[in-house]
Amino acid sequence: MQRVLLGGIINSPKLGYGAMSLTSNVYDTREGYTDEYGVSVIKRAIELGMTHIDTALLYGMGHNEVLIGRAIAGLSPQERAKLCIATKTGVTLDDDGFKISNEPKYLRETCMRSLERLGTPYLDIFCLHRIDMSVPIEESMTEMKKLVEEGYVKGIGLSEASPSTIRRAHAIHPIAAVQLEWSLWARDAETELIPTCRELGIGIVVYSPMGKGLLTGSIKKLEDFSEKDWRRTMYPRCEASVFEHNIKLVQKVEELAVKKGCSAANLALAWVLAQGDDVVPIPGTSKIENLESNASALDIHLSPVEMSELSNAIPQDQIKGLRYHEWEPSYLNS
Repeated sequence: MQRVLLGGIINSPKLGYGAMSLTSNVYDTREGYTDEYGVSVIKRAIELGMTHIDTALLYGMGHNEVLIGRAIAGLSPQERAKLCIATKTGVTLDDDGFKISNEPKYLRETCMRSLERLGTPYLDIFCLHRIDMSVPIEESMTEMKKLVEEGYVKGIGLSEASPSTIRRAHAIHPIAAVQLEWSLWARDAETELIPTCRELGIGIVVYSPMGKGLLTGSIKKLEDFSEKDWRRTMYPRCEASVFEHNIKLVQKVEELAVKKGCSAANLALAWVLAQGDDVVPIPGTSKIENLESNASALDIHLSPVEMSELSNAIPQDQIKGLRYHEWEPSYLNS
């Protein structure tokens, strides 16, 4: 597995694993799923070299971290040092909806709880899941910096942070990685966000590299989503009024995949992998067969002509619907 040095700080494999779906019904109902199987998925990811394991307090409200802790339990310090364990804090969910807090005291408390659940003495990346507009980023970063100095955290991360917030945070302590959405389906970060990261030497961790599943070729109609699938009701680009138009845009990617002799999912992931030595995609899945398929994308090499064809496959101005609802926190309002 090729290695990447995120922000000049964190040694990470070129391809990681996003563990969200192990404890979330966002994409499916996970019928028949067990914690034991979830642990086996994490162990298989590590066997495949996808040792950058990304989780968050929000995922299962800590239970996701518990599963990862079970998967890595018993590792020697030398074996643990080969992993990149990243968790995010600052977002919780209760009966009243999502709540964001970047209060320094809260960040320290959640860091200690994450360490306990994960069963590890340190976090490779401790990331603000979303930006709390009521707390100056300098205050949050000062506390995160203390956690680094005390040895609890190796690298600091930000997720869905605006370029100006990234600059202010980086001035307090170097940021190891910024987590953002980037795929053939969502390229708005290329305008300012990604250039800002590269100017500052910050690593780029990419979530949803396969367009929330829409680039896999497995979704053809709304009925392909389960009734509880988040995309059916909460994803603007899958609303009934625009879905049929949008899904047709994926056909070009599927055609190029046939030409390349691989799946559309692997081709879309290979495109992200080819974006630079500072990029680490973290596709998520709750199935071992999908995990193994994702790993095979590392073997796909794209020529400059193929990269150009893919980059032009889905014109961004033809996609209907926002990436997130305007009221949802993202880098656009952070």
